[in-house]
Amino acid sequence: MALRLNTLLSVFGRNHCRKPTFTFTTLATPTIAMAITQNQTTSTSKVIDSHLHVWASPQEADKFPYSHGQVPTLPGHVDFLVQCMEDAGVDGALIVQPINHKFDHSYVTSVLKKYPTNFFGCCLANPADDGSGLKQFENLVLKDGYRAVRFNPYLWPSGEKMTNEVGKALFQKAGELKVPVGFMCMKGLDMHISEIEQLCTEFPSTIVLLDHLAFCKPPINDDEGVVFSQLLNLSRFPQVYVKFSALFRVSRVQFPYQDLTPLLSQVVSHFGANHVMWGSDFPFVVPECGYKGAKEAVQLIGNQISLSSSDLEWIMGGTVKALLTS
Repeated sequence: MALRLNTLLSVFGRNHCRKPTFTFTTLATPTIAMAITQNQTTSTSKVIDSHLHVWASPQEADKFPYSHGQVPTLPGHVDFLVQCMEDAGVDGALIVQPINHKFDHSYVTSVLKKYPTNFFGCCLANPADDGSGLKQFENLVLKDGYRAVRFNPYLWPSGEKMTNEVGKALFQKAGELKVPVGFMCMKGLDMHISEIEQLCTEFPSTIVLLDHLAFCKPPINDDEGVVFSQLLNLSRFPQVYVKFSALFRVSRVQFPYQDLTPLLSQVVSHFGANHVMWGSDFPFVVPECGYKGAKEAVQLIGNQISLSSSDLEWIMGGTVKALLTS
């Protein structure tokens, strides 16, 4: 992989990229090893992580300052990421602008310029009332080469929705620029489903990415079942794609997160594997199951629902590559 560095500046050893040791009984260890080996040996397609973050190291913070109150508590600099990707056999990734740098994209932009063939950039939409975020968005796409944009509804001014004048202008512009919009529904899809549906209806040419299964956990009551059904019902919009990402955030169990098996089965059934993409949520995933574990979990879950090799290739990189290089 073209990501290799002659000298890694990270003070963290390679073991920090690997998952901690967990004890679980859902799937026997020999079965895990066999499933992983089978998936690794039968696919030659590139593996692309559709969702991760990077931010400046403390040593780089003078040049790339953190946003107020957003000093990271985990290492997330690009040298550490490169280590983890090499260890896990991941070829490329979509870097999502982190809240730690908020609307200052200079660090991520520097990474994109350093590794132009390995990384894509997803910028963070600035929904300021004065509309200044629209010009910033255009510049990030047209001048700096960003290929996606994230809508964080909790950054909208108090009382405003993503369907306000600024939100619609940003969403429409994304469609014109052929840039997918990712939605972060951290507080629940049910809080934002009407906004997403309205935007999809009014601007059908804008591609939509639902981060982290739209934060839907395996339903344990009727209300949660309704919300997951709302996610599946979004498949009626052909422009909607689902990130099967940050599994540790949406699972109710530890690695390998097998309670998500029926969810992936239903998402693939409704949307199609070519509308689903895996993502790690690096670096948050590292202390949870390790970066390599994030990749392995998807392969194991796919094996449990007997995904075809072609479907797994779509999920592990084909979908995001098709979206961002078309």
